[in-house]
Amino acid sequence: MSRGIYIIANDKVTEQAIALLNSIRAYDSETPVVLIPYDDNYHAIAQRLGDSYGVKVYEDLEFIDRLSKRLQQTFGEKFFARPNQFRKQACWFGPFEEFLYIDTDIVVFEKIIDNLNYFSDYDFISCDYQHLGGLTNVFTNKVIEDGVFSESDIQDIFNGGFWASKKNLISEEDLYETFAECASHPEYFDFSQKTSDQPIINYMILKRIPRRFNIVRRPEKAPGNWAGSKHFQPQGNRLIDTTVNQPLQYLHWAGIRMEPGCPYWDIWKHYRYLNSSEPIPPDPPTNKKKKSVFQEIKEKIKRQL
Repeated sequence: MSRGIYIIANDKVTEQAIALLNSIRAYDSETPVVLIPYDDNYHAIAQRLGDSYGVKVYEDLEFIDRLSKRLQQTFGEKFFARPNQFRKQACWFGPFEEFLYIDTDIVVFEKIIDNLNYFSDYDFISCDYQHLGGLTNVFTNKVIEDGVFSESDIQDIFNGGFWASKKNLISEEDLYETFAECASHPEYFDFSQKTSDQPIINYMILKRIPRRFNIVRRPEKAPGNWAGSKHFQPQGNRLIDTTVNQPLQYLHWAGIRMEPGCPYWDIWKHYRYLNSSEPIPPDPPTNKKKKSVFQEIKEKIKRQL
């Protein structure tokens, strides 16, 4: 049974991808990784990741293009802020029988592919506390009011940046049918913060894959993984979740601009330059004073005028 990892990227996120691959290879030198191009600007990153980490480019680029065009036809060209995020759905049809998808704004702290061992009992795996935030960034209350999903179903909401499943469990026709269903009911989804694929993939998984499991529900509990959480404590080059006294499995900067001064920047920087001959650049000075509420309101009024 072949296992592997998919990422989606272009040249713009090369730095993030290097940090992610360094972290993967720090704990796992063997698991194959396949790059799904985010757009046509991927040749430089493909070369870099291929030379350094053995990353392969997804072979069926024609399918990815066909998927993107069909999606835009279904929803309309201007509907999503980042429609190319849906290219990650090519995972269902790639070379791996069992696969893990990982966003590039993540670093991992273990042999992350071993989490696929849960497939002895399940068909879909997530690993986050997105569900604790309720329906935000995924659905609106209409999915409950109209009986689309039960309260129990809603507890399986997950973040679209880290998930795993099995090849061909979703067919190409399943994808197109799901897009059509969702396009006919835009009132079911929360796109207020410019999320793109997360609401749709949640709808598809909750509708079509009943044997799903969120790792944070394991009996021994599990650590968090969002970089916006403030209770993680460094331990060497990893982090400890002090609420459960467990090391993090991975850290995800979802919705956070990755730059000097952002949460856990030192952790990201460590993995970006791990085993690198490049000199580690110093962080720019942070002399910027925090604006007062009055200043922020004043500037907002100026922008509106």
